[in-house]
Order: sequence, then C-alpha cells, then structure tokens
Amino acid sequence: MKPTLLRPTLFVRACALLLGLWLVGGVASCRNPNRSTYTIGFSQCVDNDDWRQAMLHEMYRELAFHPEVQLIYKNAGASSAQQIQDIRDLEEAGIDLLIVSPNEAAPITPVVEEVFQSGIPVIVIDRKTTSEQYTAYIGADNYEIGNIAGKYVANLLPEGGRILEVTGLPGSTPAQARHRGFVEALRARDASLFVIDTLNGQWERSIARQQAQQQRKRYAKADLIFAHNDMMALGTYEVISQDTALAQAKLLGIDALPGINLGIDLVDQGILDATFLYPTGGDKAIEVALAILDGHPFERENIMQTTVVDASNVKISKLQAEKIADQQQDMERQQTAIESQLSIYRSQRTLLYIVAISLAVALLLGAYALYSLREKQLTNRRLREQNEEILAQRNRIMELARETEEANQAKFQFFTNISHEFRTPLTLVLGSLEDILHENPDVGASMRHDLGMIRKHASRLLRLVSQLLDFRRLEHTKMHVRASQGDLVAFVREVWQAFEKTAHKRDIDYQFVAQPATLALWFDPTMLDKVFFNLLSNAFKFTPDGGRIQVMLQQQEPGEAVQVRVMDTGKGMTAEEVQHVFDPFYQGDPSRSLGTGLGLSLSRELVERHGGRISVRSEWGHGTVFEVQLPGRKDQLPEVELVDQPVESLLLFDRASYQYAEEWVHDAPPEETVEEKQTTTLLVIEDNEDLRNFLVRKLRRTYEVVACADGQEGLQQAYGTVPDLIVSDVMLPGQNGLSIAETLKNDLRTSHIPIILLTARDSVEQQVEGIQTGADAYIVKPFHLPYLLERVKKLLWNRDQLRKRFASAEVASPVPASAAPSLDQKFLADLTRLIQERLAEPELNVNALAREVGLSRVQLYRKVKALLGVGISDYIKTQRLQRAKTLLQQQELTVAEVAYAVGFSSPAYFSTVFKSQFDQSPSEFIKQVTSV
Repeated sequence: MKPTLLRPTLFVRACALLLGLWLVGGVASCRNPNRSTYTIGFSQCVDNDDWRQAMLHEMYRELAFHPEVQLIYKNAGASSAQQIQDIRDLEEAGIDLLIVSPNEAAPITPVVEEVFQSGIPVIVIDRKTTSEQYTAYIGADNYEIGNIAGKYVANLLPEGGRILEVTGLPGSTPAQARHRGFVEALRARDASLFVIDTLNGQWERSIARQQAQQQRKRYAKADLIFAHNDMMALGTYEVISQDTALAQAKLLGIDALPGINLGIDLVDQGILDATFLYPTGGDKAIEVALAILDGHPFERENIMQTTVVDASNVKISKLQAEKIADQQQDMERQQTAIESQLSIYRSQRTLLYIVAISLAVALLLGAYALYSLREKQLTNRRLREQNEEILAQRNRIMELARETEEANQAKFQFFTNISHEFRTPLTLVLGSLEDILHENPDVGASMRHDLGMIRKHASRLLRLVSQLLDFRRLEHTKMHVRASQGDLVAFVREVWQAFEKTAHKRDIDYQFVAQPATLALWFDPTMLDKVFFNLLSNAFKFTPDGGRIQVMLQQQEPGEAVQVRVMDTGKGMTAEEVQHVFDPFYQGDPSRSLGTGLGLSLSRELVERHGGRISVRSEWGHGTVFEVQLPGRKDQLPEVELVDQPVESLLLFDRASYQYAEEWVHDAPPEETVEEKQTTTLLVIEDNEDLRNFLVRKLRRTYEVVACADGQEGLQQAYGTVPDLIVSDVMLPGQNGLSIAETLKNDLRTSHIPIILLTARDSVEQQVEGIQTGADAYIVKPFHLPYLLERVKKLLWNRDQLRKRFASAEVASPVPASAAPSLDQKFLADLTRLIQERLAEPELNVNALAREVGLSRVQLYRKVKALLGVGISDYIKTQRLQRAKTLLQQQELTVAEVAYAVGFSSPAYFSTVFKSQFDQSPSEFIKQVTSV
C-alpha cells in the first residue's frame, strides 16, 4: 500500500478557524451599516436622439452623488411591445422603483398599472399614460408648449399665413398635446393663420427629411413649418435649404438643447427661427425617486417650465448653456478627485488588514512547517517511486524516437533517390532541346520562342532538384567545403555578367562595384556560385522594370573580412518576412512569392560552412539589401579541404542547371498575325510573365487583348476599359483573383463582364469558393489551351445571346426592379423606368441619366452598349418613338402634341425621326390606324 498524508493537527485547524472569523469580521466592518441600497429601473422608449441622451446623462450625473443606488437601464428601440417586455423584466429583477418614459401612452398603461398595484413606486417622465395610477409625473406641459408656440407664430406672422406641422408619433401623448395647444392658440389669435397639412415625422430627423423630399409640393405652400422637435426641424431644413422656393419658409422646433447642431446652436446659426425649451428632467427624476424611496415629501405632479429661444435671446442662452456645461465638468473633476482620495483611504485600510493577516499567516506557516517535516519522509519515498516510473517511460520514449528516426531516414533516402531520378529525364529533355535548336537554326519565331520557354522551365526544374539534393547533403554533412585560391572579384563579376542581358532588356540600372579591383582569397567556387546566383535571381525576380540592382564587393584592409552586398529597389519585405527569410521552406506571403523557400536557406548554410555569415535589411516598398561576409585570411577558414587548383577548373558542374536560359527569357514573344480589326476586348491578369505572354499571344489571334501583372492594376484596367471578358489568375500580388471577381460582380459598372479564373488550387472546396465569388468559369492549371479558348468563345456567345434578348425585350413595359433576377436586369429595369418617367423632358440625355444612375458618361455608354448592343442615345430615342407610337394609336393628341409629349424639340424633327424608324410619317401611321 502507498503511504497517505497525515491529517492536519488540531492546532492547525483551530488557527485556520480563527483566521477565517477574523477575515469575515474585518470585511464586514468595512461596510457602512447606515447606508441603504436601492435598485431603480429605467425603461426608455428610445434613446437614439440627443434629447433622450441628455435625459440619461442627467440621471447618471445625479446618481454619481449616490453610489449606493444602482440604475438598470432598458431601451425599447421605439417599440411598445419591447417596452412592455422591458418593464416586466425590470419587475422580475426586483427593482425598488420604476421610471418609465412611454413610447405610446395607451399600450404601455396596463403594464404600468400592474407594476404600481404590485407596490413598486412608478415615476412617469416626459409622456403620461392614460391612467392616473402612478406615483409621480415629471415633464413639461406639452399642451402649454404647443400653445406658446402658436402664440409665437401669431406674433411672427401678423398678416396671417399657411403653416405646415411636422408631428411626432400620432399615438404619443406629447404629439397630441402639442398639436392641440398649437391649433387652439392659432384659432384664438387670427383666423388667417391655419395649418394646411400635418405630416408624421415620428420624432426622427431621417424620417422628417424623407417626408420633406417626398412632399415637396406640400412644403412649397407653407409660409412656416412647425416641427415637434429640433431634429425633425433640422431634417426638414436639409431638404428645403436646397430649394430656393422652399427656403423662404420660417422654421420652428422644440427642445432647445445646448450643444453643436442642437436646438440653441441651430437658432444661433440661423437654421431655426426659434425653438421652445422642453426640459429633459433626468436629474429631477432621480431626485424625486430618492425622496420616494427614503420616505421624504415629494410633489406628485412636477411640471417643468418652458421658454422660447430665438434671435433675441439665443446668445445669452448659449452662453448660459456653456457656463452650465463648464460647471458640470468642474463638478465631475471634483467628484473624480474625491473618488481618488477615497480609493487611497481604502487602499491604506486594506494594507492594514493585509499586515494583520500576514501576522496570522506567519503563525499558521510556523505550525504547518512542523507538519511538513513529518510529511517529508513519505514524500521522498513517493518521489523515488515516481522517478523509477519516469526512467522507464524515458527509456520507452528513446526507443520510439530511434524507431521514428529510422523511419524518417528511410523517407529522406527515398526523397533523395527520387530527386536523383528527376535529373536524368530533365537532362534528356534539355539535351534534346539543345539538339533541336542547334540543328534547326531557321525554325520559325513562334516555334523558337516556345522551345525557348520549354528550355527555360526545364532548366528551372533541374535547378530546383539540385537545390533539394544540396539541402539533403548539407543536412547529413556530406557536402564539404573544397577551397582553392582565386580572384573573388573576377569570380563575382562572372556571376554578375550572367544577368547583364536581362538587365539591359528590362531597362534595369545594373552595376558592379569592387574595391579593390582584384582580391586573392581562398573559397569554394561551386558553393559561392550558388549563393551569389541565388541572390541575384531573387533581386531580378522582385525588382520592377526600370529599377536598380547593384553588386558591391569591399574589403577595408588586407586580411579583414570581405563584404559582398546585393542591393535592389524591388518590393522589399515585411518585418515578419525578414525575420524568417532564411528559414527552410519559408515562403512568406504566397501572393507575392511562389518559390520553394529553399534558396536563401541553402545560401545561408553554404556561407556559414565558409566561416562567414549572411544578413538582410529590407523594408516593404523600399527594396532589399543582402550582405555576405567572408573570412579575409586562409587561417580564418574552418576545417576545410584545401585544393591546389585554379577556381576555373573547379566549375565543372552544369551551369545550365542554375541559369534560366537568358537568351530566351525576355525576348518579346512574336506577334500573331491578325487579319482584321477585332471589336471584342479581353483583359488578361497574370503575374507570371511567361504565362501572361503565352495567353496574350494565343488570344490575340481572335481578340483585342489587354494584359497586366498585378491585381490592383487589373481592377483599374477593368474599370477603365470595361472589357468583354476577363481571364485572371487567382494568386496575384496586390489583390487576388477571388477578390477581383467578387468586386467586379458586385459593381454596377462591371457586373456584366464574364470572368474566367485560372488557378493551381484544384480541390472541390476551392473550386466552389471560386464560383461563389461570381466567376463564370474556374479552370485548374495545367489547363488545355483549346479548352480555354472554347470556354472564352462560349462565354462571349452566351453574353451576345443575352444582349440580343435584352435588346428585343418590349422597352415600353420595363420589368419591375423587384422582379429582376440579376444586377444587370435590375439596372436595365431601373434605367428604362427612369427614361419612361422623364420622356417628356427635351433635356433628357446621356449626361442627365449618368447623374441619376451614379455612373460616368463613358461608363453608362459602355454598360448599355454591352447589354443592349446600342448606344444610350439610340436607346432613349427608341423609348421616345415607342411612346409616340402608342399615343398616335390612341388618336387623342395631334402630331405636334405627341412630339412635345415625348420630348422632341420640334414636330418637324419628330416626323423625320419617326419616318426613319418606322418607314412612314406620323400622319401616314395615323391614317393606317384609322383605316384599320
């Protein structure tokens, strides 16, 4: 049996009990027994306006002086049903008092009565319920505010006038009372003052603005507009201020809140002619609530006073509001200082308790130390048993690790063997290509370019296989440094010269700087050749045409370390990529780097085998600098094999494995012969230059082709040229193909363009993802060229059929936008409806329509041309003639009246266009209809 721990002694238990009692007593003594705690529930009908936010802010500010009171706040979001549920939730939460601001009086009354009858005090604020069952009411007299507003209007319009009223929710008591008081005041003062219309603004600025936009004709008849709050008045102003005829009306509001773009500020800006103070009463509500809860006297009806704020007193009112705001800020700062002092006091008190508790804990620890001594022997015995188990487990783990290592070695050996097998067929492919090119010097330019492309990528495959084999040999230390003495400057220059032709064709500023001019050094040329060739290959890969690449070799003093820097003005790297750039198989952002991740890792290993080091400095968008440092003296080299042979004789490896067949890389592909001018435009987005040139060359036989290598540039080309079809790779720099397809398909300007995505991502999930973005076809690499060409042809044919169907549709009866199955059909339905509504306007043209639909003139023309096959002007003319034909058939208007009714500037021009369209004049058409 395993030994068990001894139970704590009676002394330890007694000490623990005493400590617990002490802690409980200390904590209990921290509380103030004379302080009562309350929970107040506040149900707000809505809080998305500044007036109600001010009410809530006043409540919280007043509660800051009563930390023992908790406020539970519920916002009903302008829903009476939600407010009823909120009140029931507050009642279930056990509140001591309910404050409610009703959304609508009638629906809220029953639940307020239930709460009141259950014994919970109820304060109704702002809007009364339809029952008298409440404890207290706080709010302004809405009837009195409306009455004062009516009297003010009577003085403002002594000669009478027409008034338009913008009310709140019709079911709310404030809206009803304000309307009643306002109308009765007008009737009592002057019969020439009358309300011509009442519109429902629902207390919302946006709804009032919408009403003003929709009811412009009604607003145009008004001499004065009276809105039930300042926000509805502001929403109305935003519409009428844009119309000279409407802007003459005077504008009144209610609330008179301080703050930017609120009532007082709007009067000060001249937007409102006047506003009437409607106090929020938030602080008053808390004051009355505490009086009720503490049993102190209180007023049941608390009516807040109102006043008018206009140009005569707005400056004073604004200054007073600002002064009050400053005083409130001072109070808040003082409150913060008090809280800080209280916090210090509580911290010191807590520290005192901690010291006392520490003494008690010290006593307990002393007792526990005695107990621990008795347990030590048992613990040591248990640890010995555990150690034995751990040793047994370690031995088993070591055995498993050995078996795993053997399995890994077998996998690596297979990997090495298969890599060797790749070299033989690749060598045969390259050899056969060399023979073909050598024995057929007169082969055509297109064939010669294709053979060069094969040679280039076969050489790249051979280079990748060689890198994999080198990496494997380095892992097993089977790759040794064989150093010989040579001129490092001449050696690096030779590698540099291999890229001169590429630099010239790409207009890259390519420089080689060496100091001194010659430098005798011991190094392994086969290894360093791979290092410098890899660094230059990366520089050319990421440097744009017209950039700069510089190789600098430098040694400050004889015998010191040699620095070789490869600097470029390419894309650069992010901080994370710089941190991991030398990690094996690290590739960074796959949209910008599609390599294997072996080249730089292999380069670092080779440099370190020489006793040197390699480093990198780079910043995204500002180029990259790789620096290789090599030992300057022979005795600084690590244990290497020294070879007494010249460097040139050691470069016996196949350099073609590391080169990209430079004479074929950047030769411009031969232009394909096009017999006639093409009208169909294709956009090709592909970052691989060879594949991009290949696609352009093959597609240009039939289509006009525009090509780009960057996702962002591809989007700009799509918006600029609006092609008939887009072929795009998925993995692109800047923005990937999936994002491009989704963006273009959701943009009205380009939603009609078919998109084909090319990708090496061949899983079903990835293909589904591509189609879900809106792409019309998803073709996996490597693809069959005839299949791609046929897909292009079929998609263009489908688009042409769709264009014919749109064009042949009955233009006089457009499809409703709600029934449109696609973005393009919805666009055509909306465009046709817009033209139909404005046919009678002679100034209706391309520019006017472009402004209405939110497109530029060129974009609208290309969109309509792509969908209907006709220009927008022809489409407008066709619409006019179709309407004219219908009106002539009805025989209710003369030819001249019909011409003006459909927007023609003169009957003569109308007759000419009509005859051109229908092969008969309007008069002949009427005779034909009459005879039938």
